[in-house]
Amino acid sequence: MTPLPRHHSIFFLILRRMRAPLILLIVIMSISVLGLTLAPGVDADGKVQYLSFFHAFYFISYTATTIGFGEIPYAFSDQQRLWVTICIYLSVIGWAYTLGSVFSLLSDRNLQQAFAIQHFSSAVRRMREPFYLVCGYGETGRLVCDALDRMGHRAVVIELDESKVGEIELQGYAADVPAIDADARNPETLKFAGLTHPNCAGVIALTNDDGSNLAIAIAARLLAPRIPVLCRAENQETANTMTAFGTRHVINPFQEFAEMLALALHAPAAWQLANWLTGLPGTTVERFRNPPRGHWILCGHGRFGQHMVSAMDAEEVPVTILDRDPPDDFDHRWVHGEGTSADALRQAGVLTATGIVAATRSDIDNLSIAVAARELNPALFVIVRQNHYANRALFEAYDADITVVPSEIIGHECLAILSTPLLVPFLTILRRSNPAWCEGLYERMTTRLGLAVPEVWSQRLNLASAPALYRRLMRGETITLGMVLRSPENRDEALECGVLYLERDADDHRIVPEADTPLRAGDEILLAGKPGARSSLALTLANEHTLNYVLTGTDLPGGWIWERMSGARKRAPRPDLP
Repeated sequence: MTPLPRHHSIFFLILRRMRAPLILLIVIMSISVLGLTLAPGVDADGKVQYLSFFHAFYFISYTATTIGFGEIPYAFSDQQRLWVTICIYLSVIGWAYTLGSVFSLLSDRNLQQAFAIQHFSSAVRRMREPFYLVCGYGETGRLVCDALDRMGHRAVVIELDESKVGEIELQGYAADVPAIDADARNPETLKFAGLTHPNCAGVIALTNDDGSNLAIAIAARLLAPRIPVLCRAENQETANTMTAFGTRHVINPFQEFAEMLALALHAPAAWQLANWLTGLPGTTVERFRNPPRGHWILCGHGRFGQHMVSAMDAEEVPVTILDRDPPDDFDHRWVHGEGTSADALRQAGVLTATGIVAATRSDIDNLSIAVAARELNPALFVIVRQNHYANRALFEAYDADITVVPSEIIGHECLAILSTPLLVPFLTILRRSNPAWCEGLYERMTTRLGLAVPEVWSQRLNLASAPALYRRLMRGETITLGMVLRSPENRDEALECGVLYLERDADDHRIVPEADTPLRAGDEILLAGKPGARSSLALTLANEHTLNYVLTGTDLPGGWIWERMSGARKRAPRPDLP
């Protein structure tokens, strides 16, 4: 669908479609009025009387619309009534043709699209809060929109499939989500959807076509270069092109999972911690069985399989490839056959293997491979690729050790980037950290906060977001992390949150800083905590009275007058008691 270039083009579209019926009605009215003025009539005295153009037009107007007030200004003659009879049938024909054209116009696909665009663009223009432009409302787009709605962020959706656009109204989002069925590759569509809107906070390209995502990235880079763009790309060449064109975040679900698997093999606790921090809000992350080191079997050497082999090679884990077609490289042991065959699995060494990856493009084949492998080796660690979110019930019933859902991987990564940009450098450092240290951090955080996915947020210590603390720091006061992470209701209780990362302009970045770390104006800290901890901390940092209570235990009276009265009482001399 191609958007209309102007908002008033709907009016001209209607005029073009209704041109012939309107001309016919005008001609019928003109002929009827003219004939009625020429037809002779008689007045009350029997004299010949002709209707004026005004009276003729007035009579034809209410007669043609079937109102029928009567004959004016005198009873009509036979000639006039004969002509009026002809005019009545002419008007019936004209109105029938006009109404048919109207009904045909209302059911016209182009007009419906024009009205949809008009309504959509008006809704986008009226948005006064930041919003994200989501291109593609498939499995990944739905997850991202759900999470954005939970976090209180607005979204605008472009989806090519009309049926998926209709599903948005059934989701019950807290805020309206303007959506339209259109091709997101069209730059005009992106502009109508708010790409150049001052409140557009970012573009998320999640279509299942790499070419479309590349077109969106290029359009966003040229039309709105300051807006961050997140793009899905399963082809490495497309990802390289996006990166070269300045796209800030390119997400390849297969590569992301391969890196996570390598992390799980190298530092299982770091992998568990990353899953806990990047989970979908409102969910609970269970403790996974750590992937074992040893001999692995890979069934399906496609794009996903190749990334998995690279991850295992990086961790020096031996792997056997089981596929119908020979792989391009012969550096690994390869067995020809189907992963669903017990004989092929035995040839690949399933009886002595520690893990297997079902990585084909078919969900049914992947489940068949997993079931067959587990029957031969019950202790096997099983990783199953789930291609379609609709088959979720089947994969949940099987209960694999890890189910790879590309849509969820992309959704988690998008949310990590959008909600807390500081989380990305923290996870990068985490992957390079000591495994024992990661395990200790994971145990401390989950013991304190539980296994429910925490709220993760960044807090900048500046005048805009932390005015009370910022003023004290600028006055030279020494305030540490532990001093502000107290409950504003009871300062003896610590807030149910923890600091994961501290970033400073002087490159003095600290991962999991201690409670006695002094704060500086301009610092940005990454926190994870239970619901409610974020709002409590925000109150402490913004309100001078709350901050004073948290730091000193003194609960100052609120308001200018009460402060002055309290100060006067403190300065007044105490009278002597008798």
